[in-house]
Amino acid sequence: MSESIKRVGLIGAGAMGRPMAENLLKKGFETYVTAHRNRQPIEELVALGAKEVASAAEMASLVEVIVTMVPDAPQVEETCFGPGGILESARPGLVLIDMSTISPVATRSIAARLAEKGVKMIDAPVSGGPWRAQSGTLTIMAGGDAGTFEQVKLVLEAFGSPVLVGETGMGEVVKLVNQIIIGVSAIGLVEAFTFGVKAGAKAETLREVLMSATSGSYLMDKWIPQNLLKNDFSAGFASELLNKDLNAALSAARDLGVPMMSTALSQQLYATLKGMGYNREDYTAIARIYQEAAGVIIATGELTNKDH
Repeated sequence: MSESIKRVGLIGAGAMGRPMAENLLKKGFETYVTAHRNRQPIEELVALGAKEVASAAEMASLVEVIVTMVPDAPQVEETCFGPGGILESARPGLVLIDMSTISPVATRSIAARLAEKGVKMIDAPVSGGPWRAQSGTLTIMAGGDAGTFEQVKLVLEAFGSPVLVGETGMGEVVKLVNQIIIGVSAIGLVEAFTFGVKAGAKAETLREVLMSATSGSYLMDKWIPQNLLKNDFSAGFASELLNKDLNAALSAARDLGVPMMSTALSQQLYATLKGMGYNREDYTAIARIYQEAAGVIIATGELTNKDH
């Protein structure tokens, strides 16, 4: 463990943050947590050895590094600058590692405001979902100063494999590239599986054969068996969060003058899924739209509308 960093705080102990805090404890860091939305994971982490504090401000007075894993930029800003926020008691040299997925523009603005008070920042969004958060094997895309990255690298390695991809905000850029790809890929995969199963193929057979074809992917290999092939979308990466990420990507693309027609379609489908009430389900729940339209359950091949 790093000689200079012994105490780490984590804010946002949700589906991703809770197992990440567990991994900090396993790596021997003195770990501090505070409730953001839900007390249950805080109580579970305290039982494992974490220390609870009342606010981000109290946390900032005790630790060398604070990790945030919250839904979006407003929550990061509130954590940093709101009542009871980090800046109320932050000492110069404190490092904020924001592992949320937010706009690169917001990241750069937050980093600049923190820097005025001597607080350094690394944006380090992740990919891999709750399963890889639990195993400590997340892909971590970090943006910021190289010296600060080296300073906190062992903290990041508690969560997975960090790579410095550029200056402040570039971690978020690379993460949004990832989200664009999975958003568009999930639509293509679900659409194709719906077609194949309705035509008489078995979903498991499709996956087994296609994994060694050119269409094989991480999504097909690791994610689909957990959700689509069980027709169970209760666990994973919430579709409303992917919808939020795609909105951020489209906003940045407008500023850059980059056309993103496929991403726009994907975002609209995820907005539809949210309107149907499935916003907390895994993003592969986009299959619900296709299955309902085609009258078939991908996992079983069962026809749900005999008129189709």
